[in-house]
Amino acid sequence: MSNNNNPTEAAAFAVGGALTGGGVAATVGGMGLLAPAAGIAVGIGAAPVVAAGAVVGLAAYGIKKAFGW
Repeated sequence: MSNNNNPTEAAAFAVGGALTGGGVAATVGGMGLLAPAAGIAVGIGAAPVVAAGAVVGLAAYGIKKAFGW
């Protein structure tokens, strides 16, 4: 396996991001989006925030690899 392809490190970044997203979801609590002009309110649960955290974690891994750190 080359130094540029490390799935264990990528998984660690994804899990770290997901855990951070879970922590944010637990801290902030019930979130929602409100569009009063359209009369729409949408609740956001923890799952999308955790998924977004995993994506941010993988983005951090990509940036790390792009700069060769």
